Amino acid sequence: MKILAYERIEKPVLDALKAKHDVRFFKNIDTSTDPDFLNWLSKAEGIIGLDLTVNSELLDKAPNLRIVSNVSVGYNNLDIAALSKRNILATNTPGILTDTVADMAFGLILSTARRIPELDHYVKAGSWTESLTEEYYGTDVHHKKLGIIGMGRIGNAIAKRAHHGFDMDILYHSRTRKTDAEEAFNATYCSLNELLAKADFVCLITPLTKETTEMIGLKEFQQMKKSAIFINASRGKTIVEKDLIEALQSGEILAAGLDVFEQEPVEPNNKLLQMPNVVTLPHIGSSTRETELKMSELAAVNLEEGLNGRKPPNLINSVVWDAINQNGY
Repeated sequence: MKILAYERIEKPVLDALKAKHDVRFFKNIDTSTDPDFLNWLSKAEGIIGLDLTVNSELLDKAPNLRIVSNVSVGYNNLDIAALSKRNILATNTPGILTDTVADMAFGLILSTARRIPELDHYVKAGSWTESLTEEYYGTDVHHKKLGIIGMGRIGNAIAKRAHHGFDMDILYHSRTRKTDAEEAFNATYCSLNELLAKADFVCLITPLTKETTEMIGLKEFQQMKKSAIFINASRGKTIVEKDLIEALQSGEILAAGLDVFEQEPVEPNNKLLQMPNVVTLPHIGSSTRETELKMSELAAVNLEEGLNGRKPPNLINSVVWDAINQNGY
């Protein structure tokens, strides 16, 4: 079968797919104009990859497409309605990256609170010539209040680390109450306003949807403690980035730890990169060798199952499967 592979797929998985199918891999191209890409898209029965924008315009050029397998838990790059309208399966890779992303998010909490990157640079620059004074002190993490916005799998894993490892009080806000988290971690369900006002650390870990786009702006930053540290491990567009910059510059909040940005890769003149109280990562939350390989492997399983007429284990648009069973491919 003809497969279009795009961007980040681990080599062992790509090689295994090539051994069984006619696969063409694309990276760092303009998908709207590249002639080889457009030619292969017109033939492809399956797409596997990361961050390819799959919308009506692209689907109009893919008449043979049967499944799109995202190598990611998030799928805001996929127009699910457009895929479903054409009876094209859409899949993702949830679960596998939960602990890896939670580790990264907690790493941001620790490194921002204890100013680890800033002080690492201080030492390596040769500036450590005498005992440190108060201006270099960080802030404790243990026994503080952690507010988690979005108590899904990853939020739950962050709460586990915070409660059992650091004796933190857990506040959370989500669309629905999570009684399991309340029992396991003594977590307290709060309104968003209450969480923002009480938390010492505010960790945003929601998917990017219409409802969560720009959900945290200047008003929300102003509700936080002036000693609060903000962590964004979700998507860059869940916040208003210019408002975060203003909140940091004006002292509305103390610091921020960011794995995501409004524009990625981040522009080198972005003011966030010039602030010593901001820890910045290149959207690397799930990027360990082990997890990236497992994600590619699961995406390949989803792809193979769909192409062979079986229900993929991580199907997003189940309505398409029902239609396929009734009418066939």
